[in-house]
Formats: sequence, structure tokens, C-alpha cells
Amino acid sequence: MDEKNLLAERFEENRTHLRAVAYRMLGSIAEAEDAVQESWFRADRTDLSSVQNLPGWLTTVVGRVCLDMLRTRKALREDLLDTHVPDPVVSRLDAPAVDPEQEVLQADAVGLALLVVLETLPPAERLAFVLHDMFAVPFDDIAPIVDRTPATTRQLASRARHKVEGSAPSPDPDQTRQREVVEAFMAAARGGDFEALVSVLDPDIVFRVDAGSDPDALSKLVRGATTVASGAITFSRHAPHARLVLINGAVGLFTAVDGRPVSVMSFTVADGRVAEINLISDPDRLPAITASLHLTD
Repeated sequence: MDEKNLLAERFEENRTHLRAVAYRMLGSIAEAEDAVQESWFRADRTDLSSVQNLPGWLTTVVGRVCLDMLRTRKALREDLLDTHVPDPVVSRLDAPAVDPEQEVLQADAVGLALLVVLETLPPAERLAFVLHDMFAVPFDDIAPIVDRTPATTRQLASRARHKVEGSAPSPDPDQTRQREVVEAFMAAARGGDFEALVSVLDPDIVFRVDAGSDPDALSKLVRGATTVASGAITFSRHAPHARLVLINGAVGLFTAVDGRPVSVMSFTVADGRVAEINLISDPDRLPAITASLHLTD
């Protein structure tokens, strides 16, 4: 086997890991794929004869690609005020096996609420936190990517960690308990029972709606159980069409009407109540996000 084919084979061995890194960095499945592909182009153009740890080298390369993409995205989004929810990884709750293309994202899944917090971090902080805290990349290897010293890079990760710990609710890992709470939410929404809805929501709940370019909907962020319950009642007309799915490894809801995806809704369940809801109803993004559900089945 020649060197080019050997590199291609070893790159494929690391592709799922690189995709997981890029997804956590970018919060976009499509952009993560683009970042991995760009990493391959860079690897293919580089003399790797002196590289002793190829997986580690590839991880730093995809990190650098993602950092460039985040900086470009930040410049493009500066004037946008709409609420944005990252791409979720959606799969059937009753699926016998996870889609191989999404297996690494669903295993050891990072919750959507955490991805939302990562979206608020400056690009360099996000890179330092993701590579070090999630993938154990040494600060000495991260520092050249962000053009900082290892000590300063450690501070970047520390600041990011502080923001994450102070913003993302700690979810209940028990899927059975998650399901009970989400089903209680569904029942209350279907019945238009305001009091039941309030009782299943944390008093300080955060509810994000990402409607994208939909002219008939509005992206927004609301807080508080009574306010969220009032808004959730308005979704009751679609509640009969909702079904349980897994969203980034946690129980959530997917709604489709006549084979057309209407929304995906992720729940962060903590202490027996819903602490956070992230809803995507963007008609431009939903088909790709929900493709793995096979609506024609």
C-alpha cells in the first residue's frame, strides 16, 4: 500500500472522532462534515513523515479549521438578533441501532443545552474548552492554534468552563425519568391544561424558539414557568402529532404533519422538572435534521 492510500485509510479510522470534535466546535452537522473534509485536504497536502501521533495531529488540524470557521461565522452573525439553536442529532427512541453516520455523536452525546452555551463563547475560548475538557488535548498542543502561550490557553479554557458551569443546567441522565417528565408535558399540552404544564416546568425555565427564516413564526427566548406554559398552550394544535425521539441522547419530541416536519423540541430535565426547552421550527433546516427518522416509514 502506498503512502497516500495508507494516509487515506488512517484518516478514515479517525473520521468519526474528528466529526465529533467538529460538531462540538461548530454545533452544525453540515459544517462539521465540511471541517472534516477540509482537514483531509490539509493532511493530504502535508508531509507527515515526522508526525508520530497522527490522531492527535488530525485533532489539532480540525480544531484549527473549526476556529477559522467560527471566526468567519461570528463576523457574519454580528448583526443578527434572532435566537439560534444548534443542530440537534435526532434518532428514533425505539431504534434497534443508531445510524452509523451518527453513532459517535449519539454515544457520549453532548446535550443541546450545552451546545447552546458553547455558541455564546468567543471562538478561542470554545476551542480551548472543547479540545481540552472534552477531548483531553494538552494545552501545549492547543496553544499554537490560538496563538497563545500554554498558560494563557489554560486561562481561556478556565473562563469557558466557568461560563458553562454557570449556565447549562445539569440534566438527569435517567432516560426513564426523562420520558416520564416529557410525557407529562405532552399530556398537559394536548389537554390544554395550564396548571399541569406549570407544575412540570422549573420556575426558572428557559425556552428558546429558533424559527429561522419562517415568515409565519418568530424566533424568541422566554423565561419563567407561567410564561413558557402560556406559550406552550399555543402549540397544542400540533401536540397530537408529536412523538418521542432521542435528541442528543436525551428524550425529546419530534412533530410532523402529513409527512412534513414541523419541529424538534429538546428537553433538559433536572430534579424532576423541565429546566430548559430548545425548539427548532426552521423549515430550511428541519428536513436535514430529521432525515434519519425516515418519515415515509
